[in-house]
Amino acid sequence: MCNKWVRRTSLFLCLSVFVFVLFLSLRKRLDAAYAGTKESCITDKCHSRMGKEKFVHGPAAVGDCSACHKQEGKHKFAPIANVGDLCYKCHDRLDTKKAVHKPVKEGKCTKCHDAHQSPYRFQLRAEGVNLCFMCHDKKLASGKFVHGPVAVGGCTMCHNPHQTDYPRMLNAAGNEVCFTCHVDKAEAFKGKKFVHKPVQDKCVNCHSPHSGDFQYNLPAEATQDLCFRCHKDKKEWISKVKVKHGGLTTERKCLACHDPHVSDYAKQLIKAPMDTCMTCHDKQLDTPDGKIMNMKSYLENNKDHHGPIKQKDCSACHNTHGSDNFRILRKYFPPVFYAPFDPKNYDLCFNCHEKTLVLEPRTTTLTGFRNGDQNLHFLHVNKAVKGRTCRACHDAHATNNPKHIRDSVPFGAWPLPVGFHKTAQGGSCLPGCHQKFEYNRTNPVKNR
Repeated sequence: MCNKWVRRTSLFLCLSVFVFVLFLSLRKRLDAAYAGTKESCITDKCHSRMGKEKFVHGPAAVGDCSACHKQEGKHKFAPIANVGDLCYKCHDRLDTKKAVHKPVKEGKCTKCHDAHQSPYRFQLRAEGVNLCFMCHDKKLASGKFVHGPVAVGGCTMCHNPHQTDYPRMLNAAGNEVCFTCHVDKAEAFKGKKFVHKPVQDKCVNCHSPHSGDFQYNLPAEATQDLCFRCHKDKKEWISKVKVKHGGLTTERKCLACHDPHVSDYAKQLIKAPMDTCMTCHDKQLDTPDGKIMNMKSYLENNKDHHGPIKQKDCSACHNTHGSDNFRILRKYFPPVFYAPFDPKNYDLCFNCHEKTLVLEPRTTTLTGFRNGDQNLHFLHVNKAVKGRTCRACHDAHATNNPKHIRDSVPFGAWPLPVGFHKTAQGGSCLPGCHQKFEYNRTNPVKNR
């Protein structure tokens, strides 16, 4: 019985020793095989630079080539059928949103990333725009003026390199991309009544997000040529008119009056209409047709303003882009003291005033400027040869006299006095062109 137990114990010990020796042998062989794999990948003869760059892929950094490569023989590996699927075994998926970058969509991660190592962050194949220009046209950044992010290689400031919910791989919708940096514009645009249509649509209607040959990455000169790309009617009008608005010849051209982004005033004006005019007409101006007075000062010193001036609407009489008429007037108005009578000569005035004012010799209703029922407007204006034009007595902007009557009127080199005095029922004139005449609507005066 004892011998039997000894034999069984001895057999068990022998088997245990055998299994342990076998385990050590297998472990040694496995370690040798693993060591052989590492040595075969990273040796002085093969892959000697592996792991030497600044940024190294995790598996390559620890020498675990088999994490990605499946060995089928001595230095023979199974081809990687789908790089993207292989990457997603470790990395989160980057193809789940509405827009996916083409290399990502096609599973070609190694188009941009080196699978082993790189001197660039994220193991990129190149740095900044140089990476993007491996596929995209370099002309995007070839303009004279380059957008800041592009200039410093920050394409990802605006674009997501993998996926996004917005068109063109943008990081946000439309103008919101711009406002992530241009916070001053975002703040300035708030609460404005009028937004320029291209701005409302998208900033890139006027500004290139990459580069341009003109300041602010614009595709044309900002102060006029760019405007004319859309405002073709204005381009044609300004090119044809005989008298051009001086504002269009200033350095700022269209921008002298209009804000290209937003405004609290219609037509994108920089200020209220008349205030916009006064940004230039606050001093005497020299023009091809002669000097223009300091209109701002003149209106301040003359309190009886013409209707359009009261409404602060200079454009009621003047076409602010140009005209075929003297002083860019909307319609013809004789620039002289005398003119043969023709209703067409007073088209501008007849925009508001009734033309019968100068067509009826007798009236009791058309005008207060009458002697009894004798229409003194007709008497002065309706003459075949030397009809007095409106400017002979009236100032179209302002005076300190009733009915916008002038103190004097230019008559060649002479400031011809008008000498008007108003009374309750009429008045009198003592101008430089005739003796004193009086008129009375109720009791007609017999003048010599």
